[in-house]
Amino acid sequence: MSLQDQLTQKVKEAVKQLHQIDLPSVEFQPTRKDFEGDITVVVFPLLRFVKQNPVELGNQIGAFLQEHMDEVAKFNVVKGFLNLVIADGYYLNFFNEIRDEVDFGYVKSTSQDAVMVEYSSPNTNKPLHLGHIRNNLLGYSVAEILKASGKKVYKTQIINDRGIHICKSMLAWQKFGNGETPVSSELKGDHLVGKYYVAFDKVYKEEVSQMIADGMEREKAEKEAPILLEAQEMLRKWEAGDDEVVALWKKMNGWVYDGFETTYKNLGVDFDTLYYESDTYLLGRDVVKDGLEKGVFFKKEDGSVWIDLTEDGLDEKIVLRSDGTAVYMTQDIGTAIQRATDFPDINGMVYTVGNEQDYHFKVLFLILKKLGYSWAERLYHLSYGMVDLPSGKMKSREGTVVDADDLIKNMEDTAAEISQELGKLEGYSEEEKQCLYRTIGLGALKYYILKVDPKKRILFNPEESVDFQGNTGPFIQYTYARIQSILRKADFDTLTAPDMIFDLHEKEKELLKLIQLFPETVQLAAENYSPALIANYTYDLVKEFNSFYQQVSILGEPNTDKKVFRVQLSKKVGEVIRSAFKLLGIDVPERM
Repeated sequence: MSLQDQLTQKVKEAVKQLHQIDLPSVEFQPTRKDFEGDITVVVFPLLRFVKQNPVELGNQIGAFLQEHMDEVAKFNVVKGFLNLVIADGYYLNFFNEIRDEVDFGYVKSTSQDAVMVEYSSPNTNKPLHLGHIRNNLLGYSVAEILKASGKKVYKTQIINDRGIHICKSMLAWQKFGNGETPVSSELKGDHLVGKYYVAFDKVYKEEVSQMIADGMEREKAEKEAPILLEAQEMLRKWEAGDDEVVALWKKMNGWVYDGFETTYKNLGVDFDTLYYESDTYLLGRDVVKDGLEKGVFFKKEDGSVWIDLTEDGLDEKIVLRSDGTAVYMTQDIGTAIQRATDFPDINGMVYTVGNEQDYHFKVLFLILKKLGYSWAERLYHLSYGMVDLPSGKMKSREGTVVDADDLIKNMEDTAAEISQELGKLEGYSEEEKQCLYRTIGLGALKYYILKVDPKKRILFNPEESVDFQGNTGPFIQYTYARIQSILRKADFDTLTAPDMIFDLHEKEKELLKLIQLFPETVQLAAENYSPALIANYTYDLVKEFNSFYQQVSILGEPNTDKKVFRVQLSKKVGEVIRSAFKLLGIDVPERM
């Protein structure tokens, strides 16, 4: 039972004994820094049940707790706040219990129910860009947090490998590529295919401009540009299974998959299973037919099928066109059902998709509920804001995208530049330096993005993210490395008897209180699908450790028990930093 649960029980006992009243709940908050105490009982809400002066009631409850709980050393009442000072022995006992727990804060999965987390889901006509980076980092981190909270998790993506976008790249390569390959061009496969997507757009714009100059209206010219009509014809051939087009599609998509794989590896994300739109785009049509029979959908005069969601505060939504072809909504309905069929233990899904799709997912989830799927109650859209750079928005058709591979390399270079300026690399081999730059650069990138609430838009500044001061990845990594340095210098046995008793320094107590919050933070982050809670918890822990490091002697402490305890406490802080950063997909260096 947690301390808060014990206190709740005893506060209820106190009020029952003193006033013969059963309290429904008790409200707590951390004690304000300007008052003595560790945890505060908020007395004001109790006045609804006990008609008494709040200071008198606070003193009555405080005296009862001090008498009946060894954990409560003393108390004070400020207006309607009962501030409790928790005994040092309680924190020492807690520390001894968790000292050797390697995965402290993580819960082993015991549930048979699984959650599927979808993220990345790129198109195969271009490389991954900065927006994909936020998507991947969020999805991967949320999956890891859910696992740490005790859930069984499947990580997946649906690859958008069909449609007019890939046909544009295919056609441009066919016309202008001269047989160029990733090997002959020395380009990653996704970069090569993206190059031809840009080439297509350039020719398309030239054709449209010429047609307008020849007197055609813009709208008509944009629809009838010869290269666009050729791409549309190629798409029709693909859908008809034309051998030559399908072979080209497989070849160029293969190049892209190899390129994506390299980026994912460099970014440190992975997947348990993959879905391809070329396999799923026909799914959902049978479901719509069943839904028609059940009255979930209705047919209009032109033969198209819709669902009326006006009573739910939405509108009417088409699910099948009049010619019987599917829309994206139909595919998404079918894909969700297919996943639940492929993985029968799925009891919820998380979709990591930008906030421009908020409405789409409201409709999708509502339709699946109306179709009667029990797991549809546990669908979540992990909606996130866009990422901008100081130089402005990205446009993939014009080739001005902030490429993921380039950004990762840029982060490593920035980390190298700043590390060299700080001059802390004595004794490092060239290989060790490169490894460190990568760890710092990627850590800076991931932390800068994940510390922000997913729903907020981000202005990403690479130089700012690699700052070794403030709420940044490198600042936290540096603190972890500092702790490892302390452990290397501790040339004595750090094991000691669990029953050592001494007064805690205020800074030791603050650290123990924060460590105690880690398991709760993991659960909160899982409930809210928010890596930002983990990131900012870690920053608070690191700030508190640095304050402890500045004010309390660790290796210079003359009392052996205290010295050993402080080394152990430092070690545990390091372990929690490492565990928290693991949930964010960030590595920590042993030296910096």
